[in-house]
Amino acid sequence: MNIGEVAQRSGLPSKTIRYYEEIGLITPLRSANGYRSFRERDLHKLAFLGRARALGFSIEDCRTLLALYEDEHRESAQVKSLAEEHLQAIDAKISQLQSMRATLAHLVHCCAGDSRPDCPILKDLANSG
Repeated sequence: MNIGEVAQRSGLPSKTIRYYEEIGLITPLRSANGYRSFRERDLHKLAFLGRARALGFSIEDCRTLLALYEDEHRESAQVKSLAEEHLQAIDAKISQLQSMRATLAHLVHCCAGDSRPDCPILKDLANSG
């Protein structure tokens, strides 16, 4: 398969596929003229990486997950531990976003939003430093 076909089948942009090759996550074959030639296993890896990235795993986490996936002697505890760490990071991010939302909702509620120059949103932003 060429890069266009594997991009279409994996759902990943060609630029992303080239980047994954550049950082060593995939290694497609190269023809004599230098064109990439992707195998089914490359497509499978790309789909795997696409799904892991969609779940928010970092590139390094993806590298680890891919290595674990390919290791027939892996322990599922290793995978679970990595996923639990990521889940904790997501929970922390959700908590931060909820706090940001509550603060901003309060400020929006306090702002009259009329023709007067007084604005509690700008006051808060100016005093938060």
